[in-house]
Amino acid sequence: MVDQTTDVVVHVSSSGGNIFRPDNALTPEPRRQTHLSAPAPEKKLTLFALRLAVLEKIASRLGSLGFVWATVVLLGGFAASLETSDFWFVTVILVVEGARIFSRSHELEMQHQSKYTISGINTFRLLVRQIIRIFRKKAQIAGNNARSSVQESETEQRTGRQIERTRTWTSSDVPMLPYTGWVFVSRNVSRVCYWLQIASAFASIIISMIKLIRQDYGGNELKSRSTNLHSSLTLFYSLALAEALLFLVEKAYWEWMISVYKILDKVNQECGLERSGTDSVRRFFYNAYSRCLNGSIFDGLKMDMVVFAMELLVSNSPDEQLTGAEILYRFSTSQDYSVDTLQKIGTNLEIIERLVEMLNWRNKNQEVMRMSSAEILSRLASKKQNSLRVAGIPGAIESISSILDSTRDSGQATDEIGENSINQTDRWTFNNLGLLILKRLARDHDNCVKIGKTKGLLSKIIDFTYAEKRLLKDPNLESNKILAVKRSLKLLRKLVKTTGATGRNLRRDISGIVFTVSNIRETLRHGKKQPGLQKLGAEILTSLALDEGATEKIGGTGGVLNGLLCIFLNDDIPGNQTSGVRDSVGETIAMLAQGSQSNCQRMLRSDDVLQRLVEALNNPLIRSNAARILRNLCAYTDPNQVMEQLKEVKSAGATVLKAIMSEKSKPQEVMVGLAPHIFRLMSAEESRELFEEAGVTKEEVANALVNILKRHEQPVPKVPRIRRFAIELTIQMMRTNPETVKTFLNLGMKNELETVLETAAEVENFDIFSGTVGLARHGLTINELTEDAIRLLS
Repeated sequence: MVDQTTDVVVHVSSSGGNIFRPDNALTPEPRRQTHLSAPAPEKKLTLFALRLAVLEKIASRLGSLGFVWATVVLLGGFAASLETSDFWFVTVILVVEGARIFSRSHELEMQHQSKYTISGINTFRLLVRQIIRIFRKKAQIAGNNARSSVQESETEQRTGRQIERTRTWTSSDVPMLPYTGWVFVSRNVSRVCYWLQIASAFASIIISMIKLIRQDYGGNELKSRSTNLHSSLTLFYSLALAEALLFLVEKAYWEWMISVYKILDKVNQECGLERSGTDSVRRFFYNAYSRCLNGSIFDGLKMDMVVFAMELLVSNSPDEQLTGAEILYRFSTSQDYSVDTLQKIGTNLEIIERLVEMLNWRNKNQEVMRMSSAEILSRLASKKQNSLRVAGIPGAIESISSILDSTRDSGQATDEIGENSINQTDRWTFNNLGLLILKRLARDHDNCVKIGKTKGLLSKIIDFTYAEKRLLKDPNLESNKILAVKRSLKLLRKLVKTTGATGRNLRRDISGIVFTVSNIRETLRHGKKQPGLQKLGAEILTSLALDEGATEKIGGTGGVLNGLLCIFLNDDIPGNQTSGVRDSVGETIAMLAQGSQSNCQRMLRSDDVLQRLVEALNNPLIRSNAARILRNLCAYTDPNQVMEQLKEVKSAGATVLKAIMSEKSKPQEVMVGLAPHIFRLMSAEESRELFEEAGVTKEEVANALVNILKRHEQPVPKVPRIRRFAIELTIQMMRTNPETVKTFLNLGMKNELETVLETAAEVENFDIFSGTVGLARHGLTINELTEDAIRLLS
């Protein structure tokens, strides 16, 4: 019986301990291979932005100085002395520079909002696109007017499709002036500002160079009267020329890097964002450039793509959210940048909350963001500390459950929004991502509790464990579905291996779902080409069998026991798979026979099962589990029928005795455990014949048992029952043939038994274990068994 008063919060991983020995240590989290950090590709953009900002700020300071010099010194001090041409030249330069400074201050903002680069845009192509857009809008309006409101309402109710209504303007499409159509939208205004700056710079250069070359500031008479005016005009024209030249150098450098060197395309490729275009990289560059201009020139160097993407993700703009999700997805899945990216995401609770929230977004145009958030969360949950943060967000497990759509092709009703907006391939991609996230979250005990308590989630997980016969026979047919089966089985294995009261509750709930065992049965029956899935199914059944009620449910499900025996006794399975699937199936059969007379009877009904199990003792790869199964069949078969039904087991006696004499550790333990049950089926005469057949004497076997107790002065977790089994065999040998009492006394068995009494431990009183918790307590404690042996020796 399971101890109902103990709740040990220990999680046994799928690769951890065995149910036949206690797991006395937590399985450490596997250390992931780390890669040296590669240079961040966005550093090229921030350096580019810094160099542009240096040129821009120098040009702006020269322009400001020239503006102040002209207004204060020339127009303020020498306005009456200026010749008409100089006055108008100065005035034109001031107006042009003022317009250029104004347009420059807003041009960057315009370009930042626009999705087009400032170079390489064909005006004619832009015009054609605008005309096409106008016609499309008119056609859409006409179509909407033709559809009645009643039909719209009925369609919405029938399909459940959410209709998107844009409540805000797109920055690049804002009409700056009324009644001007597409001419004065913001991106076109930005283009005008750009060319206005170029034209004004050339105008300043031409005017300044003409005046500097001629040096005719009012004629010789004026020059002789006011030398200060001549110097002031020379300085002004020089400042204007220098400022305009620097501006053109900046623009030339800009055009070279953008259009010729194609720095945006190169960085975009290095970031892995080719599929989404250069919009996100361009936007990052504009942000860095803006920071360099508006603050210190070094402010832009502090930016990186990950932080930039995180800022976009938490914004209220759908476009910004999409851009942020795409960047984070690419960087979190990149071999070079994933570690740093996931570390930054994992320490920002606001970002994790937004990613979890995005899983609930069901509009069709939000599918990409939803997919990206699921992928990022699956990567994030691979680290245990991050998985705790994800699961700690209220409603996180429910959100993850929302991306699972486990409906089979059987005409069952589904979520209409998801069914109408997500195609089959994407649906299975979502399913696999959801299962992967849950599998990684389930490494923590508390997360298993949350998964178990989430309404309807266990049923969804179990529904994914079903695999049709055609899929199992041809796994390449629908690889996404097979992957979902595999991940759901792995998740289920983690849940049923949870220890303590939580594990008991989970196993009870899982075994209570009527499809659990039958789904696994199909995999066992038809999964010859999928031994990995068969192994997972067997491990799940093994853990479920820890509970007595589940043991009967499993055994009572038609074909399960026969399917398990067929796999275990199938010698055609390749040797490299034997240590996997056949071992796991053997443990399952042994667990199902543990303490269950009905399951033992079901197994014995199979043709030649005992003979084949006896033969399996000669196979080193499966002999341990074959011995466990035979021992449980002997121990738990109906006592009134045991002699008749299990007489074939006696033929294994010689093999068992030879193994006791030659094996060590675990193989020796299981053979010593089987031996007393074989002797119990024999008379004294048959036992003597057995020793002769095995080629060993009673004295040699007795000496081996004494040596076992000498070697194990303390109980060992690796072989927790070897001392108990050795004492059981000692007792049975003395009962079968009383002459062996003297042999054991002469070998010092009594002293060894007294040592056992002094070192007995609770671990020796159980047959199976869940973590460090003992299950299936033996009828006699180790102390009672040892005292029986001492009495027989006396």
